[in-house]
Amino acid sequence: MMALLKYRNCRDPTLFMKTHYDIVIVGSGMVGNTLACALLQQGLHVAIIEATPAQPISLQILDLRTFAITRASQRIFTHIGAWQMMCDLRVSPFQQMHVWDENGNGLIHFDSTEIHEPILGHIVEQSVIQTALLARLAQHENLTWYRPAKVSYFQLTTQTMQLTLDDEQILTTKLLVGAEGANSTLRTAAGIPYQMQDYGQQAIVANIKTSLPHQHTAWQRFLSTGPLAFLPLKDEHECSIVWSADTPVAQQLMRLDKTAFLQQLTQAFEYKLGDVLECGQRAIFPLQRRHAKNYIQQRLALVGDAAHTIHPLAGQGVNLGLLDAATLSQVIEDARINHRDFGHHTVLRRYERWRKGETLAMMMAMDGFKGIFASQSPLLQWTRSFGLNISNITIPVKQLMMRHAMGLTGDLPRMAAQHCET
Repeated sequence: MMALLKYRNCRDPTLFMKTHYDIVIVGSGMVGNTLACALLQQGLHVAIIEATPAQPISLQILDLRTFAITRASQRIFTHIGAWQMMCDLRVSPFQQMHVWDENGNGLIHFDSTEIHEPILGHIVEQSVIQTALLARLAQHENLTWYRPAKVSYFQLTTQTMQLTLDDEQILTTKLLVGAEGANSTLRTAAGIPYQMQDYGQQAIVANIKTSLPHQHTAWQRFLSTGPLAFLPLKDEHECSIVWSADTPVAQQLMRLDKTAFLQQLTQAFEYKLGDVLECGQRAIFPLQRRHAKNYIQQRLALVGDAAHTIHPLAGQGVNLGLLDAATLSQVIEDARINHRDFGHHTVLRRYERWRKGETLAMMMAMDGFKGIFASQSPLLQWTRSFGLNISNITIPVKQLMMRHAMGLTGDLPRMAAQHCET
């Protein structure tokens, strides 16, 4: 199933009548498409430049890539009109989360009823999210696609950013947005430096079937080699796993045949859901933290993984990117209301200040958790077990943790703060 989108033939310049756009977004992943939807709702003329050809999205099989969507992200999707279609396709709400430590007796249990909420969040496949976003984009007439196409060169003029595409077409825009992901070509071409830390780990993702139902619960066990998460899917016996492990361990697990891998997985998860009976295709990717020194320049902004990537142990990466999109959309809208140039550096600085501090705080928290749970120090093992157990019985602390993780607190943009869930 795929939205009926019209892509312009980028090899025939005579087809193009309009070369100026209010916003040009490079990259059509989840964050870029979410931003486009939000901007189109403002009545802006938007162009999306995507390097890869359009491909049909299959919903017949489970996608290997799944995401824990927070309540804040749910509100963003609702605001742009995409959430209901995701629900109609396939989402999995979860009400509880169990976290425990391999090297100790520490555990913590989160339950949405403790804060009088129906759910903690949803597990949603990438294919479901993209299908809904593309369908929503197809409903807007003020959107132009350039696909497949790449930006060969861009430069500032007096009041615009001028782009030259790989077929020599020239576009101009008030604001150019880089949303191409961690290996952003715009970030590189703009000369924006970034810090990178290789965690020395790789994450294995797969969809599995267990003998016991997942109980609409997300499960995570901290192993000495990295965290193992079981995320509940719509079928009560199916989960998506994210097994982060030190690179040698992860590569060894990938070399195992299916039977041996199922056995290792079942044991690593302590039979919490009985035996792991089936496992689909496995994929593996390296874990690295990236953080751009600047999120903006004059008439240029970075969103999502182009600006930052973090460790997946809390599943916050895509949610941070969606908050980027919602925040940048609000900054642009507020600037227009006040008759200000939304591509100007002074306006974009509001976006950078808003998002950079919160993202950096989340990065530091994730690095801290990773370091604490990876340590083999007996003192640290006792300390983390004690901390988990104390947090588990200290209800106000646990409630605060839940509300923050769910996107119910904090300095949220309007799209994420509105209570418009269905």
